[in-house]
Amino acid sequence: MKEITALDIGAGQMPTLAITGERTVPGMLHENYWFRRHEVAYRMVCDLVGPGQVLEAGCGEGYGAELLRGQGVRVVALDYDGHAVRHVRRTYPRLHVVQGNLCALPFADAAYDLVVSLQTVEHLWDQPGFVSECLRVLAPGGVLALSTPNRLTFPPGNIFHTRELTAGELWELVAAHAEPVSCRGIGHGPRLKEWERARGDLVGAQLERPPDAWPGDLRRLVAGVGVDDFALDDDLDRCLDLFLVARK
Repeated sequence: MKEITALDIGAGQMPTLAITGERTVPGMLHENYWFRRHEVAYRMVCDLVGPGQVLEAGCGEGYGAELLRGQGVRVVALDYDGHAVRHVRRTYPRLHVVQGNLCALPFADAAYDLVVSLQTVEHLWDQPGFVSECLRVLAPGGVLALSTPNRLTFPPGNIFHTRELTAGELWELVAAHAEPVSCRGIGHGPRLKEWERARGDLVGAQLERPPDAWPGDLRRLVAGVGVDDFALDDDLDRCLDLFLVARK
């Protein structure tokens, strides 16, 4: 397993994907908090990578699939959005990228040993169908890794989310098709908690006003957030994101 260092893919480059809130884009100061928060889950997936084929279902901008490819395995990155697929092909030319429907995956049964889908299931109308498809393309004994924002703590009103989930709902969704192994929470580490004790909710502060109107202390904090500013949080009612692992 290769050592994972800070992921700065795309840093300092102008993104070719519109920043709409639907997906996280690296290399942008005001996106850095969300990018690093998502990167934590990708680091957790790296501990699951072994020999075999890996599918990322819902690759978005592509930085996560590129990180997984760096582990020395063959990764197929799939997204439904044609603009995102074209961006991934231009930005990460060593990735194999496919455009397709996440609820009707264009792959044979048992084609993959690991299926990864991070911060995707909450966007889908047919969540049971999606999970069923992920399990269909997994080989026997294969692993499914899902992450999603915790409905109990995520700010309401994201127009790109069809249904957010609690830990219990995510577990029940997956258990209908596979054997869940674990569900962990991701939350703020000590430095971010200390900032919140002094100034209030960090997510709310970022959403309260446009980034160009952020106060200086908020801009400096967001710009400097790294993956080590997040930690596992096993209080699944209070954590920020959920990370579930299941086996076929």
